[in-house]
Amino acid sequence: MTTQAQGTHEHAGDPAPHVVPVRVYLRTWGALLALTVVTVGASYVDFGAANLWIALLIATTKAALVALIFMHLRSDDRFHAVIFLLSLVFLGIFIGFTLFDTQHRGRAEPVERSRPADVRDPFARPAR
Repeated sequence: MTTQAQGTHEHAGDPAPHVVPVRVYLRTWGALLALTVVTVGASYVDFGAANLWIALLIATTKAALVALIFMHLRSDDRFHAVIFLLSLVFLGIFIGFTLFDTQHRGRAEPVERSRPADVRDPFARPAR
């Protein structure tokens, strides 16, 4: 293989490019278990409005651990990490656009309530 081909594909000839020691997997497993205990413990404490943000922080930490270790993003090409992060950004955008609708839900209920119960008899009293 030429040097140029090796430079573009770092792991082209490697059969197992990301060999991770077992102790890393065990530490990750321990961290995920500890974060699960923290999640359950945090669910019993009332932090008010911060409950949601604390739960999201713990879940994001657990997801980052899984992505970095089990998806090998820690030792993989940076391009793959950028693609992964961009997919999360677009997911956030799509969810954000969906949540814009929540401000306007229920506005049609007064109009729908005044419609007749039976469409064949438009002068009937509305069902309440």
